Amino acid sequence: MLKKAPFPEKFDLIVVGAGHAGCEAAMAASRLGLKTLLLTINADRIGHLSCNPAIGGLAKGHMVKEIDALGGMMGLWADAAGIQFRILNTRKGPAVRSSRAQIDRAEYMRVVQKDIFNQENLWVFQDTADVILTENGRACGIQTELGEIIKSTSVLLTTGTFLKGLVHVGMNNFSSGRMGDPASNSLSDSLRDIGFELGRLKTGTTPRLLKASIDFDKMEIQPGDNPPKPFSFRNKTVPMPQVPCYLTYTNPDAHEAIRSGFDRSPMFTGVIEGTGARYCPSIEDKVARFPEKDRHQVFVEPEGLDHPEMYPSGIPTSLPFDVQKKMVAAIVGLENAQIVRPGYAIEYDLFRLPNSSPHLRQNFFPVFTSQARSMVPPVTKKPQRRDFGLQSTLLASNWDNPPSCCLEIRHTWPSLLTTLSPKAHRNRIVCSLLELNTASC
Repeated sequence: MLKKAPFPEKFDLIVVGAGHAGCEAAMAASRLGLKTLLLTINADRIGHLSCNPAIGGLAKGHMVKEIDALGGMMGLWADAAGIQFRILNTRKGPAVRSSRAQIDRAEYMRVVQKDIFNQENLWVFQDTADVILTENGRACGIQTELGEIIKSTSVLLTTGTFLKGLVHVGMNNFSSGRMGDPASNSLSDSLRDIGFELGRLKTGTTPRLLKASIDFDKMEIQPGDNPPKPFSFRNKTVPMPQVPCYLTYTNPDAHEAIRSGFDRSPMFTGVIEGTGARYCPSIEDKVARFPEKDRHQVFVEPEGLDHPEMYPSGIPTSLPFDVQKKMVAAIVGLENAQIVRPGYAIEYDLFRLPNSSPHLRQNFFPVFTSQARSMVPPVTKKPQRRDFGLQSTLLASNWDNPPSCCLEIRHTWPSLLTTLSPKAHRNRIVCSLLELNTASC
């Protein structure tokens, strides 16, 4: 007996991109009974944590909990793969506290992919979306790089850094969605032809270091909370062993090495044209903007229980590789650290919001876009993109007139998060606590 229904001739929703937003949206739509396709460039990377392997943190952890309260998956996935849990700012008042979890990167992908591939009404296909197909002014499907025509009622784009992604390491740059994965280079042109207004964003990540080459005895140990407090309200405990992170600092020698590369920095020489995230500055930007500071924090975080690499959070950079090596070698505890993967910046296309209706559906064209904010840091975008993804499921079944309680989404963050309870009938709406119009709820 078949456990998975045959590939449909037409889907209710195609979700393009299988990162945080795409996986959450695909799960939400399929649990509502919508025939959903998750289209991804690389099926092996479904649920991959592109930057630091962590969930939550200041200005983000509470959103993960809100999503969990609405029946979302991220809190459950974080609990299943979390190897350190901490409540931040415990010495301050409750309003500024936040949950954060360090994640085993490989285990997180495993639990996400297990749910994705076993979810009823959800199919996965590996290919690149090239063209949005149209009919009578509406999206009616996707044409892929392989020439496949996939029909659908609605399309949700959760493209992350992949739309015409361009990686920068010093003055070297190349096309990539993230280091090691191809970019999507045709979809932006298709959207621009339709009439979308596009812009460019920039973000960056740190060099990854070989764990066996780091002297942790010179660093401050940063243990997690004991006992760990799960993200999800549906969990009481977490299954994974808990491990510490470590704290060290940059210093004047590291800053001098960083300044020595300013003349070859793609940021400072104008090579990078995209707008950087306001609250996720590179280490070279911090050194340039705050010359009076003689040190900046560097949290050395595990990528997993058995993973050979560590993530030095706090030093994202696009400086030339020779400068990165000098900078790392100047930091206490990292004197002999070997760089396994260089840090880099990445530029990518985004969609601007002026064309969006209150549902985040494009006013002139019914395509939903989650990559729409111009000044939100990538880590914050994780839950924000899920808000867009969950909202889109309300209209994915051709609901041109959803209940009014679903419509009050503002174009400033925080937006209203609205979705359907996975256990409820379609017309039972679960709304967030922000800016509700409850006239028909």
